[in-house]
Amino acid sequence: QVQLVESGGGLAQAGGSLRLSCVASGSSFRRLAMGWFRQAPGQEREFVAALSTSGSKISYADSVEGRFTISRDNAKNTAYLQMNSLKPEDTAVYYCAAAIASFLSVYNTTGQYDTWGQGTQVTVSS
Repeated sequence: QVQLVESGGGLAQAGGSLRLSCVASGSSFRRLAMGWFRQAPGQEREFVAALSTSGSKISYADSVEGRFTISRDNAKNTAYLQMNSLKPEDTAVYYCAAAIASFLSVYNTTGQYDTWGQGTQVTVSS
């Protein structure tokens, strides 16, 4: 049973940066495709970024492309989301997600993941 714990959320000004971390336990991290999603109040959970088990294949939502960077450190069982040039519309609860996957699989829909973290709040002020 995989467990995910996010950290790193908080308050940032528009144009600022935050770095989210997601630590996985309970399963071989190297077998997990990882993803980040976010959910603003009254809205559906939406895809942000995802990467394959080795990190060699990556996908981003258009809204964050060029501003956010997803990465992983398999030695630390941790996935990251570096968020730069933050905008007020990035305000949401951010969730990391995991799924056992084949080598180059990248998943960008919620239904493809079976394990979720508890979420971390990101608030961007204008």
